[in-house]
Amino acid sequence: MKMKRWKSKMRKIGKPTDENESKQKSASRDSTNQFTDDLTINLEVIRKEISHNWDVHFRDFIIGRTGIQACIIFVEGLSDKDLLDKHIMTSLMVDFSAEYQQEQPYGKESLSNQFIKNQVLSISDVEDVYSIKELTSKVLTGSTALLIDGLSHAFILGTTKLKTRTIEEPVSEALVRGPRVGFTESLSDNTSLLRGNGDIENLSLVKFQVGKRSKKDLVVAYIKEIVDPELVEEVEKRIKKIDLDNVPESGYVEQLIEDNYLSPFPQMQNTERPDRVIAALMEGRVAILLDGTPFALIAPVTFSMMLQSPDDYYERWIPGTFIRFLRYIAVVLALFTPAVYIAFISFHPGMIPTKLAISIIGTKSGVPFPALIEALFMEIAIEILREAGLRLPKPIGPAMGIVGGLIIGEAAVQAGIVSPILVIVVALTAISSFSIPQYSVGITLRILRFAAMLCAAILGLYGVVLFFLFMMSHLVKLKSFGVPYMSPAVPYRLSEWKDLMVRMPLMMMKRRPKMMHTKDPLRKG
Repeated sequence: MKMKRWKSKMRKIGKPTDENESKQKSASRDSTNQFTDDLTINLEVIRKEISHNWDVHFRDFIIGRTGIQACIIFVEGLSDKDLLDKHIMTSLMVDFSAEYQQEQPYGKESLSNQFIKNQVLSISDVEDVYSIKELTSKVLTGSTALLIDGLSHAFILGTTKLKTRTIEEPVSEALVRGPRVGFTESLSDNTSLLRGNGDIENLSLVKFQVGKRSKKDLVVAYIKEIVDPELVEEVEKRIKKIDLDNVPESGYVEQLIEDNYLSPFPQMQNTERPDRVIAALMEGRVAILLDGTPFALIAPVTFSMMLQSPDDYYERWIPGTFIRFLRYIAVVLALFTPAVYIAFISFHPGMIPTKLAISIIGTKSGVPFPALIEALFMEIAIEILREAGLRLPKPIGPAMGIVGGLIIGEAAVQAGIVSPILVIVVALTAISSFSIPQYSVGITLRILRFAAMLCAAILGLYGVVLFFLFMMSHLVKLKSFGVPYMSPAVPYRLSEWKDLMVRMPLMMMKRRPKMMHTKDPLRKG
């Protein structure tokens, strides 16, 4: 008798009257796509939206012995079928019947939202949705939808199971000493890596969604007790302004929220290393992590940060200072060596020592091209070889770059197209550019190198000096989220030079950078 009374009550809930049926059907066609309490109408609308996708599955069933119809919708390959079978289908079809056999007093309120979530579904991630459009969006990204006849909404169940690669050492940021752990393409894995770097107090992870048609999760990470609230507000405001159909990689985010998109210099730092992100957060900076990419963004940044490596701090301060100083020398050589060579050969041969000048003139006697042309020829050849080495398979890429460079250089010298001294200059320039730890900065210097060569070919050393002054004036005016790009050199803060070109002992660096305007200016310990 209890079964019949409960069925009759549930049928009254689940089946609308003839007078209301037409209203619900018209509502289902409305642009809002709201659910009705009739499962048949809801499934009809959903099937029109997504049933043309072969990997979308509709599984109809009856809840226990109640006679109430239900349906789950999931995507093949994105949803965890084991989780569906053991914790959803079993809970609704088998365990629910066992509960009924104990003669539980089911009534109109028994199949309510709270009853299903709190007493039936044995799964942690359950969300209510009231729009069919929102349901289809969730299902197509890996979640499972549960619809029950008589309820005018649906349940979204967290059953996403994506295939991700294991946590490995970062490829683009190799270290001699340091953690062998890098970010992956899974946002949850990346946030767990940040959490797993220690019991970090007040680590905040705020989630956003970017992309209008293809929505992706984005997380802004910061330490609440350290970071400047105005910086967090500015970062979140720029992220909310992103208006793009699809944001496949964090490079899109970087280009859309940076201060000056016309500048050749990167105004955000990208990294695959969790330890670098944690170190930046401890200085009062903000990190941005996007689902689907192992590269996190750090903001704001300065130019000196681009020439620093995590193992500068893992080694003792004397080796760390020496290696960092070598990087600054490498930047100067990578940027100005070909330009200075062109200026000396074309405009200022008198500034070259006599014996060296005679040697250079002897090697250039058979070269038919001016210094600019032969330098451009070799630099472009090296850049093409570098790009080819990146695109070729890993086993042959480096070998091809080395062998190709040697063959082209030797052949060019034998053919009398370039002079031997220029081959040395180009090789020194290429080796210097490889020592820059941030790849994006290396690209910038490679571009500016050609501009410096043109200035040297027009005005000699005066052109090189003018190019340097124009570049420095641009860097001085450039800012990253309100922080001067050349800080702490400009504006001048001598107290912060302990971590600029040199790396002083850790016990001497007890203050966070003043430019970050942190709540807590002192480091712990």
